[in-house]
Amino acid sequence: MKSSAALERYYVLPCCLLLLNLLNAVISYKGQVISDGILRTLFVMGMVLFGSSLVALAVAPGITWVVRSMRQTSRSAAGKMGEIVFLCILGFAIFWLYYRTNMYGAGSILPPGWRNGLHH
Repeated sequence: MKSSAALERYYVLPCCLLLLNLLNAVISYKGQVISDGILRTLFVMGMVLFGSSLVALAVAPGITWVVRSMRQTSRSAAGKMGEIVFLCILGFAIFWLYYRTNMYGAGSILPPGWRNGLHH
């Protein structure tokens, strides 16, 4: 139980905070299409509140559940390898999303239909 709490505290929670930061970057990017400053501010604030609730209530518990179920499954199968592979994939995926966002902007991690007009 102690290792589970440490895993949640030192890996899953920071990963979720990084995902929340990426979500905020996408929200700010999408807010650029709203020309009125007050409406843009209301949109960004509302979406950040919704996004943080989504991360806190769905994403973080979902990742924690997957890690816990992999830990239970891997104990009887291949040791901790499944859990380690999952955590490495999670870390790499977050790194890749951050890399794309920092190098090419928030629009680069969105599907083409969701990108702002000329703001690629």
